Amino acid sequence: MPEGDTVWHSAHRLHDALAARVLTRSDLRVPRFATADLTGRTVLDVTPRGKHLLARIEGGLTLHSHLRMEGSWRIYTAGQRWGGGPEHQIRAILANTGFAAVGYRLPVLALIRTEDEPSVVGHLGPDLLGPDWDPVEAVRRLTADPARPLGDALLDQRNLAGIGNVYKAELCFLARATPWLPVGELPPEVPPRLAATARRLLEANKHRPDRRTTTGRATGAAPSAPRQQRLYVYGREGRPCPRCGSPIRRAEPRGQQDRVSYWCPSCQSGPPPHDFRHTP
Repeated sequence: MPEGDTVWHSAHRLHDALAARVLTRSDLRVPRFATADLTGRTVLDVTPRGKHLLARIEGGLTLHSHLRMEGSWRIYTAGQRWGGGPEHQIRAILANTGFAAVGYRLPVLALIRTEDEPSVVGHLGPDLLGPDWDPVEAVRRLTADPARPLGDALLDQRNLAGIGNVYKAELCFLARATPWLPVGELPPEVPPRLAATARRLLEANKHRPDRRTTTGRATGAAPSAPRQQRLYVYGREGRPCPRCGSPIRRAEPRGQQDRVSYWCPSCQSGPPPHDFRHTP
C-alpha cells in the first residue's frame, strides 16, 4: 500500500532515472492531457510531497501524480520488457535514451504549471519525510480538534503528510489507543511521541522493499520474517497480539476498504468501532 515511505522511494527512483535527462518520449493517457507532448524537454527533478509525486520539467511544468491504493511507477532500462500490468492500465510514459518510467493505474495524473503546485499540495501538513518537517506544528494540527478520533486525525494529510492505513494502525497500537479514541483523551505526552515515532518509522522504511514496524523483540521476527510478523497489528486479524496475546481484530467501514482498521481490544484503550463491519 503506497504510503509516505513508498512514495519517497518511488520519487527517488524516478529522479535517478529521469532527472537531468532529455525526454525522447512522453505519453499521458488521460483525456485532458492526451495531446500534451513533453518530448525534447529536460526533467529537472522528481520530488515527493507526502503521498504526492511532483516531476518538474523544463519550461515551468510539473507532472503531478498520486498513487492512492493501486497506482505505481515502474522504471525500465532501454529495451527491457515492461511488466507492471496490461497495456490498458498504463496512464503515463516518460522515457529518455536510458530509461522508461511507466505509470500504471494512476488515479491522479495532471500536468500543471510549476508555479501552481500549491494548488495540489499546499493544503498538506508537515511532511514526515520532507525538509519542511515541523514536529511542533504537526502536533498542533493533530490535536486541533480534541473530539476527532485518533485514526482519522492521523490519516488527515492536512495534519501530517505521509501516514496511510498501515501506519495509522501501527501508531495507534504503539500509543495503546484504539483508532476511535478522541484525540483530546490522549495523555498530553502521547501526541508529541506519536509524531516522533511516525517520522522514525517512515525514515526507517523509506529504503526497504518490505515495510517493518516491529523491533523483532516483541514478535520474535527475524529480518527475513513473513510480512505479518513485521507489523504489530496491521493484517494480523485473529493472530495473537504481540503485547498481550489477545486476538487482533479487524474493522472496515462499509464500502471503504481503504479505511480498514486493526487493533487489540485488550491492550488498546478507547471505544470500539460503531458503524463498522468487523470480524473477530
